Amino acid sequence: MRVIAKSTLRSFWEKHADSENALKCWHKEAEEAKWKNPKQIKRMYPSVSFLNNNRVVFNIKGNKYRLIVRINYDYEIVWIRFIGTHAEYDKVDASNI
Repeated sequence: MRVIAKSTLRSFWEKHADSENALKCWHKEAEEAKWKNPKQIKRMYPSVSFLNNNRVVFNIKGNKYRLIVRINYDYEIVWIRFIGTHAEYDKVDASNI
């Protein structure tokens, strides 16, 4: 998959250093993935949540952080829409961000 944009993750881990390794691992795994549907993601990440508008919520670093992406399965593109703490996640409209 093509992940857009790693710079969003980098900016986050510069502020939250404890997330760096987990986000780098997620990014590497996502880039190497060939997800064609939500079931394939669920096999790799059992705790993932699926929302409207092809949004997917990943739990990062033992569920300390939340990562929301939008996926276009046909074009194999993952857009990073949000990364934040649970408190920050609770303030966003995850289905439309």
